[in-house]
Amino acid sequence: MQAKPRNNTFRYCQRFLLPLALLFVAYLGAGMAQTKAAKAGSQTATAEHDGSHDFDFFVGTWKFHLKRRLRPLTGSNTWVDFEGIDVDRNILNGKVNIDELAVDGPTGHVEGITLRLYNPESHQWSLYWANGKAGVIGGPPNVGEFKDGRGEFYCQDAYNGRMIFIRYVWSDITANSAHFEQSYSDDGGRTWEVNWITDQTRISDSPDKPR
Repeated sequence: MQAKPRNNTFRYCQRFLLPLALLFVAYLGAGMAQTKAAKAGSQTATAEHDGSHDFDFFVGTWKFHLKRRLRPLTGSNTWVDFEGIDVDRNILNGKVNIDELAVDGPTGHVEGITLRLYNPESHQWSLYWANGKAGVIGGPPNVGEFKDGRGEFYCQDAYNGRMIFIRYVWSDITANSAHFEQSYSDDGGRTWEVNWITDQTRISDSPDKPR
């Protein structure tokens, strides 16, 4: 008569207490995993790149060689070459970067400015281009950042009545040279056509007005 209660107690433990214990162990394991993930996320956020001086390399006066594709996204492979000067400077302790371009080629004179603004919360740059002939900032900014020495900046804008993607890429950056390309995509970014290429060589560390 005494074995029955012990058997019932064992069944009770097996049916209710054991699952609860297993659930508690699983809960502790999940909590530890979440804690580790939170610590890892905190460390990542702490170590996130401060890009406020990413364009410091460009401060100064540069000789520009520009290749420009005529009639982008039409199948044309006709290019024209321009030569000129670009000067670049930082303001607001590097959080704003601005350069002034003046080049000449077979289709005439091109001048304009690029205004670059750094967002310390997103760690990204917004790049605005203003053509001197139009006298206004054209279109939305290209937004992006530098990773491993390469800067990529994207936007979506209208071109010839159609919405396209526009990409800027800075690469091959050294103390005295840099490479830039602008590309268009009319298929949602699956393929890109380059239409503006500049290779710049440093003339001086100090910004001077183009002559």
